[in-house]
Amino acid sequence: MKLNLTRPRDGLQWVRDGIRTFFKQPLALTGLFFMFMTVVSLLSLVPYVGGLLSLVLIPGASLGMMAASHEAARGRFPLPSILLTAWRVGQQRKRDMLNLGLIYAVGFALMLGLTALLDGGQFVKLYLVGSEPGAAALQDDTLLAPLGLFTAGSFLLQLLFWHAPALVHWGHVPPVKSLFFSWMACWRNKGAFLVFGLIWMALMSSGLLLVSLLGDALDSTVGNGLVMALALMLLAMFSTSLVFTFRACFGGSLVDVTVDSLP
Repeated sequence: MKLNLTRPRDGLQWVRDGIRTFFKQPLALTGLFFMFMTVVSLLSLVPYVGGLLSLVLIPGASLGMMAASHEAARGRFPLPSILLTAWRVGQQRKRDMLNLGLIYAVGFALMLGLTALLDGGQFVKLYLVGSEPGAAALQDDTLLAPLGLFTAGSFLLQLLFWHAPALVHWGHVPPVKSLFFSWMACWRNKGAFLVFGLIWMALMSSGLLLVSLLGDALDSTVGNGLVMALALMLLAMFSTSLVFTFRACFGGSLVDVTVDSLP
């Protein structure tokens, strides 16, 4: 396994490849992403252990979406079972993926815990119950500091785990090392990832703005449905492009061998 260096303009190519691949199987990829989000959301509702379990499964589920994107790129229809790619392998890689998920859950919990040092747990309570901070709270800076800390921590956590599931599964890299290599890949190729991220931010914000303006001219129910449908499609499209960032940084042969060998 070798870390490849990319050019900033390669970020644009990753976006193009993701969009092109998505429209090869738009219904299948959108449906798989919706299924992934639904399972994680439902698990989080299980009392006591649901939140932890949903976080532990996120790295494996994200790998399943990458495998589905790879199948779509090759002109194949990704079946729902492909979301279980991370768990259809030998015991060692299953354990490594489970350990990676546990690290992710602990990292996420630590981020929330750190915000409690700033506001006594107010942000944590709002986050866990799914409430939005009120305008008054934002104006008196009650939640701005913990929100900023949580946003920065989430960004760093995503960089650590960006390539980690793929490295564990396709590269047979131990979980802790996969985090290091994932970080290094993002840092060494920061120009391409910056372009990649900015383009997706522009696409998502402009797309949602356009549909929301259209929705305002229609019935509120129809408008809300359009916004939700487009948001789901854009997120699925973004998810489809992730496999191309891994292929560019570490080579596509790792993906080809494993996906082709799935039962």
